[in-house]
Amino acid sequence: MRIVMIGAGYVGLVSGACFADFGHDVTCIDKDSDKIAALNQCRIPIFEPDLDKLVESGINSGRLRFGVDLSEIGDADAVFIAVGTPSRRGDGHADLSYVHAAAGEIAPRLEGFTVIVTKSTVPVGTGDEVERIIRETNPAADFEAVANPEFLREGAAIRDFQHPDRIVVGTEDERARKVMGQIYRPLYLNQAPILYTSRRTAELIKYAANAFLATKITFINEIADLAERVGANVQEVARGIGLDNRIGAKFLHAGPGYGGSCFPKDTRALSKTALDYGVQLRVVEATLTVNDIRKRTMSRKVAGALDNDIRGKTIAVLGLTFKPDTDDMREAPSIALIAGLLDFGAKVRAHDPVGMEQAKKEISGIEYCDDPYSCARGAHALVIVTEWRQFRALDLERIKADMTTPVIVDLRNIYRPEDVRSAGFKYESIGRR
Repeated sequence: MRIVMIGAGYVGLVSGACFADFGHDVTCIDKDSDKIAALNQCRIPIFEPDLDKLVESGINSGRLRFGVDLSEIGDADAVFIAVGTPSRRGDGHADLSYVHAAAGEIAPRLEGFTVIVTKSTVPVGTGDEVERIIRETNPAADFEAVANPEFLREGAAIRDFQHPDRIVVGTEDERARKVMGQIYRPLYLNQAPILYTSRRTAELIKYAANAFLATKITFINEIADLAERVGANVQEVARGIGLDNRIGAKFLHAGPGYGGSCFPKDTRALSKTALDYGVQLRVVEATLTVNDIRKRTMSRKVAGALDNDIRGKTIAVLGLTFKPDTDDMREAPSIALIAGLLDFGAKVRAHDPVGMEQAKKEISGIEYCDDPYSCARGAHALVIVTEWRQFRALDLERIKADMTTPVIVDLRNIYRPEDVRSAGFKYESIGRR
């Protein structure tokens, strides 16, 4: 199949590279000429494990190309819209200006039957608007607008694309179903189920899934607070409820709150969409509020570990990205944590294996260190914010010898309390005594 991907950001680049790996002919189009030039030289603008190898393989095979010219749309069987939909300033709605602009630019270039696929995460009804824009711009166009939401986890995106739990396709048009079935045929052979729904249902599935997972994270975080007060262990609680197959074990890891490009943005957009239709999603609204508060209160937890004597003290922060195996800093818990520490008058050092260049755009007034040990040197407390593998087996004796006071605040519960305390540290974690 001949595929054109509009947008070479995270979703567009991963999807385009994976489609090319399936054997399709793919062109990724982006207005950022510098990004396109870098991609044509196999220089990847984001950190995602193994994406560089997949892009290089696609380019070498001739099945994956990058450009800024929309002229190739006329030959395409399917045109995917994979542009950004950030939260709109002021009201929290999804900003659909890039989606609408893409639809308007696609319309005059359509030749023959073409499936226009919205891959971006968009509110219910966006596909209707894409269809309207194209029909008004090019009344003679023969096309079908389809919703095909992505379910990719940063840090595991390639595996998620190649081994999905499900593929959701929103269309009731038989010609479009046939094209989408051919595009995803390699996955269907691996028995990945394709769920065909109406377009609006597919759009809502994406938001509902992210809101549910965000709620699950927020729920276990509140249980963690209770576990600390009553002397229970939240990890054992999570295991005890996760073994119930009606609940499941995933997304039951207590921590400093969720961040990233999807959960915060999508839960806000879902809540705003519901209000537009006269529906109040109280659980989703509570999830948003609790998560925002949690990220801000983590600095107080660190202060408490130092008996609230934090002014002038040096705090070492390990991990800045919102999760491991990505350089994404969007709404990362580290941002609110460090802001709170600075407000308390602390001095902050930080280290992240891949995210420091992105972090420097978000966080100023701190010292960035090359490794965990230089970060910990002379610190009064060490705070683990992101559970990178590199932080799971630190030389605790070396850390302790270099710190001014041996205090570790583990916001991801990656260490066993007895191991850290036996090494001579005061140790605080989440939801454990």
